[in-house]
Amino acid sequence: MFTVKNPDKILIVKPSSLGDIVHSLPFLNAIRGCFPESEIHWVVAKGFEGLLEEHPMIGKLWIIQKDQWKKINRAGETAKEITTLFRKLRKEHYDLVVDLQGLLRSGLITAATGAPTRVGFREAREGSRLFYTHKVEGGRDIHAVDRYLKIAHFLGCPIDTVCFPFPPSVDTADIRLRFTLPEEYAVLVPGARWATKRWAPENFGKLASRLQLKSVIVGSRGDMVIAQTIVERSQGNAISLIGKTGLKELVEIMRNAKFVVSNDSGPMHIAAALGIPVFALFGPTEPRKTGPYGIHHTVLREEVPCAPCLKRKCNELNCMRDLSVGRVSDAITRKVSLSSPGQ
Repeated sequence: MFTVKNPDKILIVKPSSLGDIVHSLPFLNAIRGCFPESEIHWVVAKGFEGLLEEHPMIGKLWIIQKDQWKKINRAGETAKEITTLFRKLRKEHYDLVVDLQGLLRSGLITAATGAPTRVGFREAREGSRLFYTHKVEGGRDIHAVDRYLKIAHFLGCPIDTVCFPFPPSVDTADIRLRFTLPEEYAVLVPGARWATKRWAPENFGKLASRLQLKSVIVGSRGDMVIAQTIVERSQGNAISLIGKTGLKELVEIMRNAKFVVSNDSGPMHIAAALGIPVFALFGPTEPRKTGPYGIHHTVLREEVPCAPCLKRKCNELNCMRDLSVGRVSDAITRKVSLSSPGQ
């Protein structure tokens, strides 16, 4: 086992995505406990900083415009931004940098620090492993949380306890008042980055109509049409907060939910990390790797021969189409006890 002795400054490179950042929180917790005097910084992509802002374990956030960097028409501006970022990172004189992303961009950021110890995964993609001084075998057939913790273990940190330390929560009473939340509610997450990971909005709406408590729909502005269909099919039993919440508000809404029904998505991982019962709807992706972490959750999927295929486009999509509302509803009924039906 390799051991880093008392690093003054540590940088975590994990820009995205939402679920991956949530999965990285136990790693943050492990190294904070292992190196209590170290100053920890984090490189995060614009749009996800709300999940880490004001975090007591993080001394500084480096917010990068990685989505903007992909645009050819601003290549000159991007080059200046990257050059400035690299120069500032090098001036920090980090003792230890850990690349949890494992892509070319994150590898270059890691190398730019000039840190004497730069750690990443042996199986990292796009040549990023060339920029590490130490490589850890993460494995490809384990959950992301356990994979990230392998690096913590490599650094000599105890990983027996898995904890998801979120930043301080916002005021619950204010959230309830601002969004007119019912006293008891379920959360529905009908969106997902891949179309193939989405259960039909009509199914979500029918499920909401069957539940004995109100449903709150959350997601990005791009999910508004989906949410409208769910509300219309819910028989008045669902309200939409699509596009109305930031990440801090989303965390608090999840924290107070009775349970969550979700596609494979970032908000699903927030709920699971908070210990809220999750009913996760899976099709083309592999729940062993990206499912809700923990033993208190339920993964619902159809056993079709082609799954998991990891396809972003599919003409058949039997894995999601064959998952019935009745099966999801029955799973919820078996597992969740409601204090007062109809609320």
